[in-house]
Amino acid sequence: MTENVNADPAELAKFSELAHRWWDADGEFRPLHQINPLRLDWIGQHRPLAGQCVLDVGCGGGILSDSMARSGADVLGIDLASKALRVAKLHALEAQTPRVRYREISVEALAQEAPTSFDVVTCMEMLEHVPDPQSVVKACALLLKPGGWAFFSTINRNPKSFVQAIVGAEYILGMLPRGTHEYAKFIQPSELAAACRSAGLTVVDMRGMQYNPITARYWLSSDTSVNYLLATTRPAA
Repeated sequence: MTENVNADPAELAKFSELAHRWWDADGEFRPLHQINPLRLDWIGQHRPLAGQCVLDVGCGGGILSDSMARSGADVLGIDLASKALRVAKLHALEAQTPRVRYREISVEALAQEAPTSFDVVTCMEMLEHVPDPQSVVKACALLLKPGGWAFFSTINRNPKSFVQAIVGAEYILGMLPRGTHEYAKFIQPSELAAACRSAGLTVVDMRGMQYNPITARYWLSSDTSVNYLLATTRPAA
């Protein structure tokens, strides 16, 4: 790892410490397991995954990577948290997941190594954990084939998101470990859309993700005030 890698060592350590819990559906990563079907369906609505070459940026323990591979895609998951990647690889072996592989490399380095190589790039719940999210967006765009799709998800920055995503989720409901998120790193939809356009991507769709703590149900809506997803395309040549 070089000194210039776009990663926060404290963030990598935080997720590595929890690596063994990635596939515990009732553990610290329970919200990721709960929202994964929503994310997968939303991606598939825009770009059916069967037969596609897919890159999952910031894949962690492989929850989304694994499900995309089981949907028929050839998936490469990348991350800089070594322990989480080992968990992802072990799970793929144990579950005999086809067409998925994992690699420890930054998205910027991969963009230099293999530009225009992927039909689909996903970057979910990752941008709010890196020092320079615009650099990640730019690299994702470079990795796409012309006509390819890039999907992002992150957290809006406003008083409501602070209350729900940090105070509520981490301190009151205990849905996430305390310290998972830093409010200053949250990204407003206008900022993410601007970063995408600057990288040469066209914004196609934006959806919010809602949660009811009483029923423990997630759903997509037009309300992007807290969690939201962005679908973009790289114009065809």
